[in-house]
Amino acid sequence: MVITAGLVKELRERTGAGMMDCKKALVEVGGDLEQASELLRKAGQAKADKKASRVAAEGLVVVKEGSEGYHVVLEINSETDFVAKDENFVQYADSIAEAALVGRPVDVQELMDLEVDGKSIEAGRQQLVAKIGENVSVRRFTLIKSDHRVGSYSHMGRIGVLVEVNGGTAELAKDLAMQVAATSPRYVNADEIPEDELGKEREILAAQAVQEGKPEQIVQKMVEGRLRKYLDEVTLVGQPFVKDPDKRVRDLLTEAEATVVAFLRYEVGEGIERKEGDFVQEVMAQASQSR
Repeated sequence: MVITAGLVKELRERTGAGMMDCKKALVEVGGDLEQASELLRKAGQAKADKKASRVAAEGLVVVKEGSEGYHVVLEINSETDFVAKDENFVQYADSIAEAALVGRPVDVQELMDLEVDGKSIEAGRQQLVAKIGENVSVRRFTLIKSDHRVGSYSHMGRIGVLVEVNGGTAELAKDLAMQVAATSPRYVNADEIPEDELGKEREILAAQAVQEGKPEQIVQKMVEGRLRKYLDEVTLVGQPFVKDPDKRVRDLLTEAEATVVAFLRYEVGEGIERKEGDFVQEVMAQASQSR
C-alpha cells in the first residue's frame, strides 16, 4: 500500500508524533490509521517509562484565574530549560492549568485523570514525552477559592505568586504579589510563626551575643532587638516595600486599610535534588553508541 503524505499528516495531527515515526507506523500496519495510532501510543508509553527516572528540575510555573473566585498555581517540570520554552510544552502546561480550574481536582493523580480534547492529561504527558524526548512531570498545583481580592504575578514562568488581600485596590494586590516573588517571605506576619521556631531563634541569638563577649545584663535586650529584625526579614508585612524601601509593607497596608489574608509562592524546581551531570552523561553515552 502507498503511504500518502496526507495519511501521514492525519496521523501526525492525531498523535503529535514525528513525521518519520508516523510514516514508519503506517507502513508497519499497512496504512490503517487506528492501528498506527495505537502503535504510536504504545511507543510513547514505552519512551515515557524509560525517561521517567530522569530528574526533571526545570520547567514552568503557571498562574491562572478561573470563574467563581478560583485561582490556580501549577508547576510542571522538564529536564532542561530549553524544553521549558518549547511551544508544545508551554501549551500543554497552560491546558493543564485550565483543566484544573474547570475540573477542580483534589490532587495531582485526579488532575492527571482529567480529559482535555478527548484524552487524559496523563496520556497527553506521555505523548509530549515521546515528542520532545525528555521526561515531563506535573509536580504540584494549588487551587484557591477566595471572596477577597487576589493579586497574581508570574516572573518569566519561573516564579508564580497569589496573594489574597482583604480591602485595598487591584494595584496593591499586584504589588504585594510582586513583593512576595522578589523577597520570598515565609509568613504573612509574626503571629503565624510557630513558638518552637521563635524559641530556637532566641537560643541562637543569645549564643551569638555571649560569644561576642557581651555582658549578661544586656544580652536579653540584644536578643529581642535582633529577633525583631529577624521577624521583619521573614514576614511579608515586616519587609521594606520593594518599590519604596523607606516604607514597610505594614505601612502600605495601613494606608490602604487592607490586610493580607494569605499568600502562595511557587518557584520552579525548589526542593528537587538536581543531578547536574546525569543528563549530559546520558547524551554523551548515546552519541558514542551511535558512532
